[in-house]
Amino acid sequence: MNWIAIGTIDDIPVRGARCVETPQGRIGVFRTAQDQVFAIEDHCPHKRGPLSQGIVHGTSVTCPLHNWVISLETGQALGADEGAVRTIPVCREGGHLFIALAAVVEKAA
Repeated sequence: MNWIAIGTIDDIPVRGARCVETPQGRIGVFRTAQDQVFAIEDHCPHKRGPLSQGIVHGTSVTCPLHNWVISLETGQALGADEGAVRTIPVCREGGHLFIALAAVVEKAA
């Protein structure tokens, strides 16, 4: 895995998110009221709504489009809804944040 510096915890509002563009797509990085930090793909499994614009509550985020609730810990849709997004490992060293991305392997033509 490649650890990539993405800023500091102070860059993310409490109960909010910021986005990171990566070669593997857009990642939402979320901060809870208890200063836990999670990273998941920034799209709802339902209609691909921008989860980073949703409401963070506990360790979940509610999609702003159709109110699907997604666990920040597992990426799973909660309740009666089915679907999931990929979770991304996050490392916190002091106030600095890093995400881990799997190395992209290109196939020979």
